[in-house]
Amino acid sequence: MKDFCYQDERFADLQLLRYKLTGFEQLSLQQKILIFYLSKAALFGRDITFDQFGRYNLRIRKTLETVYTDLSVDHDTDDFRALELYLKRVWFANGIYHHYGMEKFVPGFSSDYLREVLHQVEPRRLPLSEGQTVDGLCDELFPVIFDPAVLPKRVNKADGEDLLLTSACNFYDGVTQAEAEAYYNAKKEKDANAPMTPSYGLNSTLVKRDGEITEDVWRVGGRYDKAIRHIVSWLRKASDVAENDCQRQVIDKLIQFYETSDLRLFDEYSIQWLQCLDGRVDFINGFIEVYGDPLGLKGSWESLVEYIDEEATHRTRTIAASAQWFEDHSPVDPRFRKPVVKGVSANVICAAMLGGEEYPSTAIGINLPNADWIRAQYGSKSITISNITDAYNKAAHGSGFREEFVIDDTTLALIEKYGDVCDDLHTDLHECLGHGSGQLLPGVSPDALKAYGNTIEEARADLFGLYYIADPKLVELGLVPDTEAFKSQYYTYMLNGLMTQLIRITPGSQIEEAHMRNRALIAHWCAAQGTVVSLVTKNGKTYLQIDDYDELRKLFAKLLAEVQRIKSEGDFEAARQLVERYAVKVDASLHAEVLERYKRLNLAPYKGFINPQMLPVCDADGHIVDIHLNYAESYAHQMLRYSSEYATLI
Repeated sequence: MKDFCYQDERFADLQLLRYKLTGFEQLSLQQKILIFYLSKAALFGRDITFDQFGRYNLRIRKTLETVYTDLSVDHDTDDFRALELYLKRVWFANGIYHHYGMEKFVPGFSSDYLREVLHQVEPRRLPLSEGQTVDGLCDELFPVIFDPAVLPKRVNKADGEDLLLTSACNFYDGVTQAEAEAYYNAKKEKDANAPMTPSYGLNSTLVKRDGEITEDVWRVGGRYDKAIRHIVSWLRKASDVAENDCQRQVIDKLIQFYETSDLRLFDEYSIQWLQCLDGRVDFINGFIEVYGDPLGLKGSWESLVEYIDEEATHRTRTIAASAQWFEDHSPVDPRFRKPVVKGVSANVICAAMLGGEEYPSTAIGINLPNADWIRAQYGSKSITISNITDAYNKAAHGSGFREEFVIDDTTLALIEKYGDVCDDLHTDLHECLGHGSGQLLPGVSPDALKAYGNTIEEARADLFGLYYIADPKLVELGLVPDTEAFKSQYYTYMLNGLMTQLIRITPGSQIEEAHMRNRALIAHWCAAQGTVVSLVTKNGKTYLQIDDYDELRKLFAKLLAEVQRIKSEGDFEAARQLVERYAVKVDASLHAEVLERYKRLNLAPYKGFINPQMLPVCDADGHIVDIHLNYAESYAHQMLRYSSEYATLI
């Protein structure tokens, strides 16, 4: 497709990109239909994610969309354009909170304006509760939208505060942090001697009613019933066209989990999923990652439909085949290494559809399942998403970003030569081996690090990748061209952790998001160890300077050993001190400088994606004979179509 365009609309701090389904036309008809059915299941979870990210999100979205599409409202005003911008941000973030910074959006229009236009639309189109008037709707929603003191953050991780009462995410209702921790600790104590403890709390809202704490479970017949029934319906269709029996059993086991909410069934599904390696098509669907919960227990709903990029997968399979060597040579205490690495599989894939927490902003690599005992006994499955990475790379080409922040032409040439290769390789090492490496000591709870667990885990995986990307073993395996390549990754990683990721922080704020905290932790800890890494002033600007790349690798090894110890021993206090000292605080003057320099480049710090539209082609008897891809759908059209076709909870 010669006229394919990766870059699309831009607004606020966001740029929308498109990703191409390379090789989709060469898939068999059965594989195309399977992807289509799995994609429908992926899109029907959208409302779940919106609701999980804030209890008012769905009603606010519906209210704004009603105004946005109503022809009686004047669209040619500054207030309407501000409302349109706000709505686009809400669509992107699956709610009224920034997808990365977690702070509540500030509307560029007034409450008086919104009340006025809401009186212009037909009340039947608004999400009014029974007996509610338009003014009643305004009185209910406006404090959430306009008052900065009401539910200001989706996820709060500030040390010393009640993380549940100060977070707007919709995983807990009337429950304090102490009550929630006591509730789940009691469950874990019953399984204290069991080696296969379920991920308690993963698929429920914890509620307090009449003084009693109970779980409102997400399942068919329970919370999110309408959405989950649609997901299950399309999964059944997918099961009928599965590539093989193993794949069919995986899909059927997931359906059973959705129908029963039994977390032990989810573990059985996870094991079957990671062991099912024969087909070319694969998927993720369910309550998976726990970053959206300040306690790291509740799984946000997400989905990714994918198929193997067979040519690029050679790289990840080479890494996976040497997993035991990497584990054996890790610089951590031998007590924390796995004696036998099991079930490591890794593929480079093409994303075919993004859903839930993976849409519009998505990861570039994934390693699952998350349960430590499953990783230890059965292994894990890793993916690197080639067509998403490709879209990012094409969007970054010629942006001027590197020229602005890299210290000199020699370092810039190094990054230009090796950057893309090493970025992909670090992602592979992080996902394929880093997350699956190491082991907990007997009796240590996977949740021992509480709110700091996500940051420590991401730091552990990143450090594993940073340490090994400089190892001669990678040259021997043919994964890097020479022993100089790793320096490009060291420089860009440290630059990001110390400086450039600050473009994603609003002035006066601290670092909250787990991945950003991880990068800050590593970079600031290394910088504090001596003169190996430093920030220097050159021509009135601040730059990163690395004086000894080999010594920097030794620092990564030292920190990896400590981070692994913290995780393996469940040392909460050490985790807290490490994160709070190195990963949270922002230097205000450096932050201001970075923001000013970045502003002059006129770039968007965040990227997201517009999904391709899949259109089934049917014969006279209604049988699907092909799946056509439409890449031309606009962002607003796609979002409004999704709100119409896949709305189940509002």
